[in-house]
Amino acid sequence: MFDFDLFVIGGGSGGIRAARVAAQKGFKVGLAEQYRLGGTCVIRGCVPKKFMVYAADFKDSFEDSRAFGWSVDQPEFNFGQFQMKKDAEIKRLEGIYENNLKQSNVACFRSRAKIVDPHCVKLSDLTTYSTKMILIATGGYPFVPTFEGSDLVMTSNDVFNLRELPKRVLIYGGGYIACEFAGILNGMGAHVTQYYRGEQILRGFDQDIRNHLYQAMGERGIDIELNQVIKRVTRKDQQFQQLRVESSDGESKSFDAVLYATGRKPNTQGLNLETVGVYVDDSGAIVVDEYSQTGVPSIFAIGDVTNRLNLTPVAIREAMQLTATICDGIPTPVDHTNVPSAVFTRPEIGTVGMTEEQARKDYDVEIYKTQFRPMPNTISGREEYNLMKIIVAKESRIVLGVHIIAPGAAEMIQMVGIAVKMGATKEEFDQTVAVHPTAAEELVTMRSPNNAS
Repeated sequence: MFDFDLFVIGGGSGGIRAARVAAQKGFKVGLAEQYRLGGTCVIRGCVPKKFMVYAADFKDSFEDSRAFGWSVDQPEFNFGQFQMKKDAEIKRLEGIYENNLKQSNVACFRSRAKIVDPHCVKLSDLTTYSTKMILIATGGYPFVPTFEGSDLVMTSNDVFNLRELPKRVLIYGGGYIACEFAGILNGMGAHVTQYYRGEQILRGFDQDIRNHLYQAMGERGIDIELNQVIKRVTRKDQQFQQLRVESSDGESKSFDAVLYATGRKPNTQGLNLETVGVYVDDSGAIVVDEYSQTGVPSIFAIGDVTNRLNLTPVAIREAMQLTATICDGIPTPVDHTNVPSAVFTRPEIGTVGMTEEQARKDYDVEIYKTQFRPMPNTISGREEYNLMKIIVAKESRIVLGVHIIAPGAAEMIQMVGIAVKMGATKEEFDQTVAVHPTAAEELVTMRSPNNAS
C-alpha cells in the first residue's frame, strides 16, 4: 500500500496541472516545491515579464499620443513603484495556485524532494513517502558559465527583483530572453547594449524575422554588437558599483549592470536520478518517450526538465496528456507539432510551424510576404513596419508556417495557429473574408508569392 498514487516534484505550471487533474480523477497526490508555487512562468518568467513589457510599451503610447491630439506632460517612470505592484500581483497569483491545490486535495509540501527509489521520495526534513508513480517537473534555470567576473553578472531571475533601474545595461545573448529584456529595459529608460557571439540574433527563427527585429531594435536605440564575446567583468568603482566589461574585440566599456542571458539548463541536480536509473542526456535533460515516461516505468517527467519544447503551455499540455495516460488508461502521446509561440520583444513576434529555411529542406515552397506601416504609425510618424510571412507547400498548398512581427502578433498567431494545426491551405486563407481595417487582414489578402530566399 503506497502513501500516494502520484508524487509530483516541482510546483510549476506543468507539475501543478498534473497534480490537480490527477487528484480530480481520484488519485491520491502529493507535491513538493522548494521555492514558490507557480514555477518559472508565474514567479520569474512569462507573467512578470509580460507586466514589464506592458510598462515599457507606455513609452510608445505617450510619444505617439501627441500626434493624435493629446497634450501629455513629460512622463516619468517610477521603476520601484512598478516593481511593488508587479510583486503584489505575483504574490496574489501564487496564492491562487496554492488554494487550487488545496481545493483539489493535493498534499502540498513546501520542501525540496529527491528520489530514493522508483517508489519512494525523501523531503528536506528527511521524511519519506512511498508512491506508486513519480512525476518530475522541476523545470530549468538560467545558466551562467564560469569566467572571470561571472559572479558579478545577473540573470533573468535577478531582473525581476531589481529595486532600481540601471542606467546603462549590457545584455549578453541573442536568444528570445535576451532580446525581450533588451526591449523592456530600453522602453523603461535604460541605455541598453546587447552583445551576441553569433552572426544574427534569434538563432532558429525565420531569417526575415531575425533581420527585421535586429533593425527595429536598433531604431529604438538598442546598441546590438554581433560577433562579440565577453572576456571578463571587473568592478570599476566600489562606490557606484559600476562594472567594466572587456570584450573579444579588445574594447573595455562600463555598465551599471550586466545581464547574462545565454540559455537555460534542465534543473536535475540533487534529484538522485543516476542512482535510480533515470537517464539524463549531455544537456542535463531527462530522457523520456512519447508518453513522458523515463526508462524507469514508475517515473515520468514533463516540461523544461525534459528539454523538448520549453514553453509553459506545452508543459501544461504534456501534463494533460500524461494524466490521460496514467489516470484514464488512454495512452496519449505528446504532440509538439505546429505549436504557436510568441516572443515579447518590442515589436513582438508570433510564429507557428516551419521557418522558410526548414521548409525548403523538404518542400518546394511558395513564400508570401508583406511589409507595411501599421495605421497608427501613419499619423504618429513612428518609422516602424510590420512584417507578415506565409510559407506554403507548392504541391499540396498546405500552409507550413506563419511568421509575424508587429504589435499584437501574439494575439494574431494564437488564432492563426488553429488554422495551421488543422492543415489549412493557402486557398482557405484566401477564402476567408478580411476584417477591415486591421493589421491581421494582411494574412488573408496576400495573393502573389515572392520566392526570393
